[in-house]
Amino acid sequence: METFVANLDTTTVIFLIVSGFIASFIDSTVGGGGLISTPALLSLGLPVPYALGTNKLAASIGCFTSVLSFWRAGKIKKAAFTLLPLSFIGSALGAYVVYLLPEQLMKNIIVVLLVAVAVYTYRRKDWGDAGTVEKLGMQALIGAIVMAFAMGFYDGFFGPGTGSFLIFGFLYLGYDFVTAAGNAKALNFASGVGALVSFAVSGTIIWSYGLIMAAAMIAGAVVGTRLAIKKGASYVRPLYLLVTTLLIGKQVYEILLKQPEVRPFASVIWL
Repeated sequence: METFVANLDTTTVIFLIVSGFIASFIDSTVGGGGLISTPALLSLGLPVPYALGTNKLAASIGCFTSVLSFWRAGKIKKAAFTLLPLSFIGSALGAYVVYLLPEQLMKNIIVVLLVAVAVYTYRRKDWGDAGTVEKLGMQALIGAIVMAFAMGFYDGFFGPGTGSFLIFGFLYLGYDFVTAAGNAKALNFASGVGALVSFAVSGTIIWSYGLIMAAAMIAGAVVGTRLAIKKGASYVRPLYLLVTTLLIGKQVYEILLKQPEVRPFASVIWL
C-alpha cells in the first residue's frame, strides 16, 4: 500500500482547520460533510485509503459531538438509542457483503431514491415544522427497527446519502426536522464506528491530520447543532434539501463522467 508522510506546515494546519469546521458545520445537522472533508484530504496528496481513514477519525469525533449536543437539547429520543446496536450490526454486515451487488447498479438506484426523497420533501412545505409523535406505537417501532438495521447495512455496504435517508425516515415516523436530524445523527454515528475500527486496525489513518481536523470538527459540530436547535425547521429543511441535491449531483457525476472508485473504500466515505 502506498505510504504518506504528513507535512504539518502552517498552511496545511490552517487548511485542515477550515475545511474540517465547514464540513462538520454542515454534517452536524443533515450529513454530507464528506463532500467537503474527503476531497480536502485528497487534495493534500493522501492516498485514498488514508484519506478515508483520516476523514473517518475526524468525522466520528465531530459526529459524537453533534450527538451530545442534540441529546442535551432533548432532540434525540430514547427509541433512537435503543436502535443503535441494530445500526452497528447492520453496518458490519453490510461491509462484509460489500460485493453482493454491482456498484453501478447501486449508484443508479440511489440517484432515483435521493430524487424521490428530495421531491417528496420539497412538495410537503410544512413537513417537519412540528412533531406529531412523542412515543412510537408498535407499528412505527417495527418500522424504525427495520430502518435502523437496513440503513446501517446500507451505510456499511455503500454509504452515500445515509444521513438524508435516515432523516427522511424519522420525518415519516412523525418527528420534526430537528429531532429527526438528531436521531439520524445518533444512528449514523453507530454505523460509522465499525469503519473507524477497521481503518485503525489496517493502519490507514494519518493521526496528526485527523486529530487537527477533529478539533475543528468539534467546533463546527457545536456551532452547527446549536444553530439547528435555535432556528428549527426553517434552517434545517433548506440545508437538508441543498445537501440532498449535492449528493444527487455527485452520484450523477460519478455515473456519467467519473471512473469507478475502488469498491472496498467507496462504502465508508459518508459518515
